[in-house]
Amino acid sequence: MTTVSPTPDTTPVATPVTTQISAAQAPPPSMRLRELAFGAACAAAVRAAARLGIADALGQAPASADELALVVDAEPVPLRRLLRALCCYGIFSETADGKFVHTEMSRLLREDDPNSLKYISLWCTEPWTWEVWPRLDDAVRSGASVFPETFGKGFFEYLHEDAGESAQVFNRAMTTSSTQSAQDVADLLDLTGVSSVADIGGGQGHVLASLLEKHPTVRGTLLDLPGVVARADARLRDGGRLADRVRIVPGDCREDIPFEVDLYIIKNILEWDDESTRRTLRNVVAAARPGARVVIIENLVDDTPSMRFTTAMDLLLLLNVGGAKHTRESLVGRMSDAGLQVGEIHPVNAYLHAFECVVP
Repeated sequence: MTTVSPTPDTTPVATPVTTQISAAQAPPPSMRLRELAFGAACAAAVRAAARLGIADALGQAPASADELALVVDAEPVPLRRLLRALCCYGIFSETADGKFVHTEMSRLLREDDPNSLKYISLWCTEPWTWEVWPRLDDAVRSGASVFPETFGKGFFEYLHEDAGESAQVFNRAMTTSSTQSAQDVADLLDLTGVSSVADIGGGQGHVLASLLEKHPTVRGTLLDLPGVVARADARLRDGGRLADRVRIVPGDCREDIPFEVDLYIIKNILEWDDESTRRTLRNVVAAARPGARVVIIENLVDDTPSMRFTTAMDLLLLLNVGGAKHTRESLVGRMSDAGLQVGEIHPVNAYLHAFECVVP
């Protein structure tokens, strides 16, 4: 997308004057509750900015709403109103002369940013979310997903049969998230003594690819549903630079894990429902040789730095599939019930933890 501003070495950047509200300016509880009740407006503003491509349109130099409107095909006055609302949350900032500049958060809405959250922001605000959130009280009363009653079918069935655009957003969001965390996982894990590793329910295999690139003597296996592994990371497929050290196994880890390796990695798949979690962990224990390592990587709802995000995702999982994010205690309990010996717990990054386990 064409941006409206020239290169940074030819244009001075103005000092922003509108930024996120400071602690000293924090509103009283009555106003804060009003703001929270209007939280949908903030989510909608983030979604609108992502769909309009405002962050992609804004370059290094300040730009007015009129200038941005020409690029994103919008009306200047409502665009300025949208930008003003986003500035209240530290997403963009307004200069003294009424122009807009990037902030750390607004850059994360750019598609070309290496840490982009554009598609994750879109995924969290897809049209179906606006229909299930108002029924959260029903889900809390019943303890079950409201999705089938709302849409007449299960979540993934609906996604792939009736909401093709949303399914594409989901795929891009999951790819973005996996790609960004893959290197963190590779940097964390010590593969001393490991000659074979498997990523169970590993999606397109970004974590596996990062591990194999870092450890050139290790061989890898990727297991996931047939339609998922068909889109595996190009590095792992035939002709890819890691293909000679990889086997791609189409299958369902809830049904069977048909191989032995030294290290099994399970990342962000133990949150759909308790029965799926139990079956997956028991299948790992049944497949593995004694002494094999199992590393389970998950978001935690009792992890303070990311609790607002993970508790929100926890509630959304309740709504769409009847699932749940874990606490340390609940995840350790399920591992122990499956027969795993749980060892150390390591932070992977600001929102993921790795649980080291051994098959007895």
